[in-house]
Amino acid sequence: MKKNWITGVVAAASVLLATSAYAETLKIGLGGPFTGPNAAFGAQMQKGAEQAAADFNAAGGIMGMQIELVLGDDVSDPKQGVSVANKYVGEGIKFVVGHFNSGVTMPASEVYRENGMLSITPSATNICVTDRKNGPCGNWTEAAPDLMMFRTCGRDDQQGAVAGDYIVNNLKGKVVAVIHDKTPYGQGLADATKAYINSKGVTEAVYEGINVGDKDFSALVSKMKQANVEVVYWGGLHTEAGLIVRQMRDQGMTAVMMSGDGITSDEFASIGGPGVEGTLMTFPPDPRNRPEAAEVVKKFTDAGFNPEAYTLYTYAAMEILKAAIEKVGAADPAKVGEYMYSGVAFKTVIGDISFDKKGDITRPDYVLYTWKKLADGKITYVAD
Repeated sequence: MKKNWITGVVAAASVLLATSAYAETLKIGLGGPFTGPNAAFGAQMQKGAEQAAADFNAAGGIMGMQIELVLGDDVSDPKQGVSVANKYVGEGIKFVVGHFNSGVTMPASEVYRENGMLSITPSATNICVTDRKNGPCGNWTEAAPDLMMFRTCGRDDQQGAVAGDYIVNNLKGKVVAVIHDKTPYGQGLADATKAYINSKGVTEAVYEGINVGDKDFSALVSKMKQANVEVVYWGGLHTEAGLIVRQMRDQGMTAVMMSGDGITSDEFASIGGPGVEGTLMTFPPDPRNRPEAAEVVKKFTDAGFNPEAYTLYTYAAMEILKAAIEKVGAADPAKVGEYMYSGVAFKTVIGDISFDKKGDITRPDYVLYTWKKLADGKITYVAD
């Protein structure tokens, strides 16, 4: 009896080992700020990637492999982003979705490039994320063709042109200040907008950089008041933006703020208070309203999560990786990258996406939003 019991245990163990051997997984890194001041955006990325992985795994995974997401918290810090990237290298991960910030994405992507990995960001808009050889990006690697860096969002120069055009044509004659947070994203966006309005004959009265994490902007507000500023263009994220608006209102300054995709979080209104009403913002058409996204959006809302801003852009990044890997028939970054660079269109929850030879999307479509109070009293962004 004892011998038979042992034989049975050995047989059962053999079956388990055999089963686990065939239950292959595909690890995909997800790098972003899951803690810290930009954790709201990290939550969007995490929810988007997790829902995509759950949906794909329920349908058989990618080429029969179950997706395992490996989170890497970069806390919006470039050095931590490089640490996350090296951690992924050590774990043998070949595909990465992320990072959120441009200033984190660029140094991390150098690690990915050196190790033959492919990355796709849903949110990093600085032109140098993909365009390493031109203009201000000349200090980056000259080996850009093997970068294998893509993004599902647009670029600062495209977004800055839309914002700048609005300032020139709709806010004609207004005194303008251009403020940024000195980061590759914030200053890149502010400088792109500044370059556009300057090219059209508009010169800003104030141009200032602040530090990420600053809380007291009273000196900046006083300077803008002294210059009779009526429009404040902000290049940066929602945390500092909300504080600047609140302190402007506290000092009786009625200037309208205008910014970009970095404030697309309802936390902006929580930080800035009622004074954020009237704030202008550039962002692509709300992906939550696309018919392709209806089924996925319902899953999020049923679970009590609002899939705003970069949630669906992250889901789309996962969809693109799945489609490309299955098309080339291998989880091989070089082959997948070559296919993605070919210009083929991918069906995603945010619409059809194709990439140019730099890894930029071929259909940037920024539009204008205004932060307004809705009938239920909530202040959020509404497309004009």
